[in-house]
Amino acid sequence: MTHFDERVKALVAHAYANAPAIKALMDDAGVAPDDIQTTQDLVKIPVLSKDALVEIHQKNPPFGGFLTVDPSTLPRIYISPGPIYDPQPAPQEPEKVLEPFKYVGFGAGDRVLNTFAYHLTPAGILLDEGLRGVGATVIPAGPGNTDLQIMMMMALGINGFVGQPSYLMQILDKMESMGITAEANPLNKALFSAEPYMPAQRERFEGAYGMNTTSAYGTADLGKVGYSRHDMMGFRLLDTLFIQIVDPQTGEEVEAGNTGEIVATTFNKAYPLIRFGTGDLGALHPELIDGKQHLMGLFGRSGEAIKVRGMFLHPNQLRGAALQFPIITAIQAVITRPENKDYVAVRVELKDGVPTDGIAEKLQQLAQMAVRLRVDEVQFVPQGTIGSERVVRDDRKWD
Repeated sequence: MTHFDERVKALVAHAYANAPAIKALMDDAGVAPDDIQTTQDLVKIPVLSKDALVEIHQKNPPFGGFLTVDPSTLPRIYISPGPIYDPQPAPQEPEKVLEPFKYVGFGAGDRVLNTFAYHLTPAGILLDEGLRGVGATVIPAGPGNTDLQIMMMMALGINGFVGQPSYLMQILDKMESMGITAEANPLNKALFSAEPYMPAQRERFEGAYGMNTTSAYGTADLGKVGYSRHDMMGFRLLDTLFIQIVDPQTGEEVEAGNTGEIVATTFNKAYPLIRFGTGDLGALHPELIDGKQHLMGLFGRSGEAIKVRGMFLHPNQLRGAALQFPIITAIQAVITRPENKDYVAVRVELKDGVPTDGIAEKLQQLAQMAVRLRVDEVQFVPQGTIGSERVVRDDRKWD
């Protein structure tokens, strides 16, 4: 692990000297830069949870004291739930983030439909940059407008797809209903993200349609983290960060192969995050593979937040929306997946005798503004129905 040892040591020293938030976190823990000589020493630094990151950002806006470069040099700034204003510095190791695109075979001559959103969230732009970095031509379509996407695909001979696997399933269903066969479909490669990539989907894409595919794991705070390969289970991790698996309660590392919270240390010196707790559960392969870390799989969330349509839904966001309506006594989001589409129902308990006129529409609008997530239905339920249940309940069944 010598390669990571040297990089971690240099990163911590740089962050301590240039990022006030990192210095404060280490000082509070009684840790000096010289205490971090190897990756094993990272455990001396407390895990930085998403909630703590939000709090730090709110106390020291707009970047929380993590940014180590002049803000005027930033190409872009994104917003994440919290809110957190995520700076996107110029890439320091651009070649390393191109691995997933090269693996699936994207390159010069490819025309790729990018169906991730380009506004506010980083997914669309980050994948756009990766595709252009390997020489592909990008069609920045964004989500929705399926008929138009199909028209462009056929007219332009689009052979690549980037987006959620469930959306490609919808596109293929629509194309088949239009009489466009697998042989006539120009798609031959795809990169997925933001939701699980299921075996039945892989069988259809790679079997019936003969595509090369991969699934990428990433977060708004960290960017691209890893990608799936046919020769291994789980995700091959990019060399732009160092991953630890820890006990969510103690922050101590668990034995390789065991499940715990995925904690990341980025090597982005412009916006360093050290021991950032993703809230995702996973397990590391006990050995490096070709000199790289390998995540054996993602096994859910350690906290209450869950990912819906590629966006994390945090209970505090829902509670914040409810606070705008004093007549609401309890609120809960229930996520289901009819017809392989995420469906968000918000259950609301009101004070006795309060009319429901107009509340559903206002709550849907407010939730969409606060969470950037469409609410499909608002259900008014009797008092006591929600009780002590989770504020965000995931009832999805992944076939």
